[in-house]
This record gives sequence, structure tokens and C-alpha cells, in this order.
Amino acid sequence: MLSYQHAYHAGNLADVHKHALLSSALDYLTRKDKALSYFETHAGRGLYHLDGVEARKTGEAAQGIARVADWFAPDHPYARARAVVAAEHGAAAYPGSPLIAAALLRGFDNMTLAELHPAEVTALRQAMPQRYVQVLQEDGLAMALSRTPPEPRRGLMLIDPSYEVKTDYDRIPDLIAKLHRKWNVGVIMLWYPVLANLAHLMMAQALRMRFPDALSHEVRFPPARPGHGMIGSGIFVLNPPFGLQDEATRLTARYAGL
Repeated sequence: MLSYQHAYHAGNLADVHKHALLSSALDYLTRKDKALSYFETHAGRGLYHLDGVEARKTGEAAQGIARVADWFAPDHPYARARAVVAAEHGAAAYPGSPLIAAALLRGFDNMTLAELHPAEVTALRQAMPQRYVQVLQEDGLAMALSRTPPEPRRGLMLIDPSYEVKTDYDRIPDLIAKLHRKWNVGVIMLWYPVLANLAHLMMAQALRMRFPDALSHEVRFPPARPGHGMIGSGIFVLNPPFGLQDEATRLTARYAGL
């Protein structure tokens, strides 16, 4: 359960999909001068280096953000967040979702980040800027239930498991239903891999049946290497912010051209 290391996959085409939609959602939510609560259930280390051994070993970033960076104009929130991180950490630095959120949120917004892996927690605490943020070494899905509804009630939660624990696919529809009952105004964003073996399919179908008004968006892309099981990326959003569907539609066209 603690073996997953996102450094091997940071900046891949699934990250691009997830981070483009996350940054677009946060960009809209921060236009109103009211505080937000932001949560992540599987935060990782927050900061990655695309010239590092891990990224070079898999080549996923080279096929991902290095290849498609021009999809995003400089004023796109994803590009703005990446520019903030590059200015502080260098051109090869890539922000995980915690640093993307930190670049877009305001000083009066609250951040709560959960991560189980001890080394990742240590790195995350070092990577996060000096602002109000809680980094918790605990199970993220348990944290999600225990910390909602938050104060302030406006906000977004990113649920982003590695899915190494295969029961996650079975647990997540019920978890999201419970979260939505407790925090019915929260934007709840789930990322999942689209897999050649269809392990994700029943979960995705269950979520669409339970929440027909949610934003459900999937993109496809070539596998990172021969035999690699991930062939796409999925995002499911309860209470999607205005304009998020437009960004999803734009991304559909971009991924179709790969």
C-alpha cells in the first residue's frame, strides 16, 4: 500500500488532464472574494523534478507535459501555476496538485493534505510554501469523512488514489455518496485511471448512475510503453464549477489529436 512513488509518473498525460481541470476549477472558485477549504486525500510529495532519475527512467513526462505544454496559453491557470513553481524551483520542476493549489489559492484559504507514505510526507512538508496548510500523515479517505463538512463550507476536495489497493474501486462510490451527503456544496473531484483491463469501469458506471448531473470526463492516449495498462485518464466532479465543462471539451479535442 505504501509502494507507490508518483515521481516516476509526474507530468504524464494523466497528470496533464487532472491538473488542467483542477487548476481551471480553482481559478473559477477563487474569483469570488470568499474563503475556500481545499483538501487532498493522496497528496504525494508535491514537487517533482522532470530531469530526475525517476522521470527519465519511465519517459512519461517526456510524452506528457514536455510534449503538450503548448496546449496551455500563459494565462491558463495550469500554466500560471507551473510558472510560479518554475520560478522558485527551476525549469525542470513540476508541481503536483498540492503546489498547483498553493499557487492558485489565496492566503485566507485553508489547505488540508493527507499522505500516508512517511518519505512523501517529509518531502511534502518541505515543498509546501509558508502558508496555512495542514499536512497529515494518515489515510486520506478516512480524513475526507472526518474533516467534512469544513469551515468555510465553500471548497474543493481532490480524491486521487494510486489504486494499488484494488478495493478502492469498490469503496469510492459509497465514499463519495457519504461525502456529498455531509458536504453537499463541496466540489468533489475524483481522478481515476482508464485501464486496458477495464478495472475502473464498474466504479465509473456506478458513479454516473448515482450522480447523473456530475461532470464525467475521460480522455484516451497511447500507453506509456508496450504493455502498460493505463490508456487514459478519468475525472468525475460533483458540483462542477462554471466553465469546467468547456475546459473538458477543449481537452477532449486536444487528446484526440495525439
